[in-house]
Amino acid sequence: MFVRFGHVLLIVALLCATGTHWMLLQSVAWAGMLANNARTASLHVAIENTFDGKHPCPLCKQIAQGKQSERKSDLQSDLKKLEFVNAPLVLSIFPPTQFSFLTDQTVSAFLFSEAPPVPPPRSLAA
Repeated sequence: MFVRFGHVLLIVALLCATGTHWMLLQSVAWAGMLANNARTASLHVAIENTFDGKHPCPLCKQIAQGKQSERKSDLQSDLKKLEFVNAPLVLSIFPPTQFSFLTDQTVSAFLFSEAPPVPPPRSLAA
């Protein structure tokens, strides 16, 4: 029960973060405009008046205003977050004080080719 509620809440948060709520509101506004325009004119004219952008309803105006205010606040917050500090990068490389070549050792995977113990030790399995 709580897992499903958490998943639903996560999906709703994701949809709101991507701006889907504006799309849903705009769809509702267009459906209402189409219904109102279809009462007074033919279907062809109602569709044309609904989607031409020249005859917005009050809900469409509020949606456009909400989108603009959201964009402005996003831009302002992005500008505040981007603060770069011009600090010089200091890179120091020090050579080792003592240097010697390593001897050639023959380490091979064949040295570790023992089969694992069967059954596994109980102290490791617990």
